[in-house]
Amino acid sequence: MTEETTARPEAGEPAPAEEAKTSPLKRKGVRRALLIGGIVILILLGLWFVRYWTVGRYLESTDDAYVQADAVVVSPKIGGYVEEIMVAENQQVEAGDPLFRIDARDYRSRVAQAQAQIDMAEANAAGLRAQIAEQRAAVDRATAQLASARSELKLARDEVRRYTPLAESGAESRQTLATRQTDLERAEAAVAAARAELDSARRRVASLEAQVGQARAQAEGGEAQREAANVDLGSTTVQASISGRIGNKTVQLGQFVQPGTRTMSIVPTQQLYVTANFKETQLGLMRVGQPVTLEVDAFSGVEIEGRVESFAPGTGAQFSLLPPENATGNFTKIVQRVPVRISIDATPEILARLVPGMSVEVTVNTRSAAGSLDQMTEARGEGAD
Repeated sequence: MTEETTARPEAGEPAPAEEAKTSPLKRKGVRRALLIGGIVILILLGLWFVRYWTVGRYLESTDDAYVQADAVVVSPKIGGYVEEIMVAENQQVEAGDPLFRIDARDYRSRVAQAQAQIDMAEANAAGLRAQIAEQRAAVDRATAQLASARSELKLARDEVRRYTPLAESGAESRQTLATRQTDLERAEAAVAAARAELDSARRRVASLEAQVGQARAQAEGGEAQREAANVDLGSTTVQASISGRIGNKTVQLGQFVQPGTRTMSIVPTQQLYVTANFKETQLGLMRVGQPVTLEVDAFSGVEIEGRVESFAPGTGAQFSLLPPENATGNFTKIVQRVPVRISIDATPEILARLVPGMSVEVTVNTRSAAGSLDQMTEARGEGAD
């Protein structure tokens, strides 16, 4: 048997394989890299915590937000056939620009008819005024006749008064006295007739003046009808009430439109705003005037500034077609959302590309109201004491 000499490690010395399996953590470079990495992570965590504590915890965000505008629906005031359309889909218009025109022949005839009624009433009034002038002359004539009759009556009375004692004394005959009394009665009758004629002439003047007033009222009624007809005539040209862009245009040439028919919409693209539906749990520190950051899905990476403008007077569920009635049936609590209106402060280039309906992610910085909840809590505690 051949002897083989095998080198064995002495007791207490590591084997070569064990030296190869030494942990990397014992290497100086690795330990230094891990230490630096740990310090960097701690610094980043500290910065994140500081930012969260000072800013982040006051940021309230939602992606349930959309660009909106108070669009105006264009509807004609009168009915008729459309004879001309002056705008096209998506065209920019200014307030007062004509949009389309309705056939105006019927409305012109109504204006002419009202004018004819006015002319007729004014002609009647002129004729009545001429009759009044004639009747005033008749009043003057009746006045003169009454004055003459009164003079005759006075003379007849004097004659009767003078002949009465003469007849009683026999100086004059009874027949002469009777004749004078008859003349007195005739004079009294003539005075009564003249007075009646004067009253009749005056009443005729008053009647004619009333007829003049009636004719004038008819003329004023015609003027009112003419004004209404002119308004309808002017309404045959439908104009833009606001500045904006034409959208949802449905009117066609030759179409018969009824009053109130929806023909197109005008979207005020320079007066856009955002409606963000925040959860009710996010509104505790939200106030009007707080700064807002807007990120429109269509403009990736572009941040737009804004301001909280107002809050809705109720949750969205309250203004739905069928508001919920939680007092009936089984109840499941659901976090409600409140519409918040946000103004947009963007450049004209961005505003020109924004359209209602675009999706927006909204972030509101509520830091300005950070102390309000603490004040409310303190006030509640003082009230409890």
